[in-house]
Amino acid sequence: MSTPPIFPDLRILSTIDQVGVEERAQRFQARSIKKESKLSALKLAITMLDVTTLEGKDSPGKVRQMCAKAMRPLPEDPSIGPASAVCVYPRLVRVAKEAVGESGVKVASVATAFPSGQSRMKERLSEIRYAVGAGADEIDMVISRGKLLHGEFRGIFDEVVRCKEACGEAHLKVILETGELQTYDTVRVASEIAMAAGADFIKTSTGKVQPAATLPVTLVMLEAIQDFHDRTGRMVGMKPAGGIGNAKLALQYLVMVKETLGKAWLTKEKFRFGASSLTNDLLMQIRKQQTGRYQSADYFSKD
Repeated sequence: MSTPPIFPDLRILSTIDQVGVEERAQRFQARSIKKESKLSALKLAITMLDVTTLEGKDSPGKVRQMCAKAMRPLPEDPSIGPASAVCVYPRLVRVAKEAVGESGVKVASVATAFPSGQSRMKERLSEIRYAVGAGADEIDMVISRGKLLHGEFRGIFDEVVRCKEACGEAHLKVILETGELQTYDTVRVASEIAMAAGADFIKTSTGKVQPAATLPVTLVMLEAIQDFHDRTGRMVGMKPAGGIGNAKLALQYLVMVKETLGKAWLTKEKFRFGASSLTNDLLMQIRKQQTGRYQSADYFSKD
């Protein structure tokens, strides 16, 4: 029988040095990866993708095409991929589940009134149960940012606990929507609450609010994960999402993860990229490493 979640003692959290965090994050932008390691890092990044479509015009056909791309990112080279998951709205979970079949690609669904979180708890839990019932392996929930900014920390903790219970066997990623949280201190508090309440991953953003993922805010969350692991022994995953559109930036995130948390987090089980446009740039860079020249963007299928 698992131990019930316990509300965290937030008094142990120290104030975050904004200048220090931003300077440390900037140093990761200056790191270089040796040529012989770069191809491996690019291929690793492909396996960490949550390939995503969250638009009002999403259709079954678009989702099936995206699933095919996630399963075989570069059809002529089976050594590349597959991606870790596809992420869709609840209504399209069943379509995605049928499309990925037994490929090993997971199906993630946003839920809890994504992206605003502005609905009653009853409807938010019902949406999770619907997505899980349709076959979702993972749920990406949004927290009530208004409650958080008004200091209703216990309320945030309780809603994550209830959402985790509604997930059953599905993994829970908790979206903080860091672009609305105003300060790194608030991001740190939200991270701590989500992890204590049972989150399997903490995630920066919905991709619908700017700024979305940034290196500094992700560093704050990674350091929160490290501290939580030191205290509890539990490894929580990390998912930056929104605004990561090119391979160079993706590799900077991987360097930051390795140097902050260590190699144990450099797996698709513990680190993901939420991305709708990153895949093709990674593939272009892989081809550049393999052949010495860039392929035309037309060479790769559009997501």
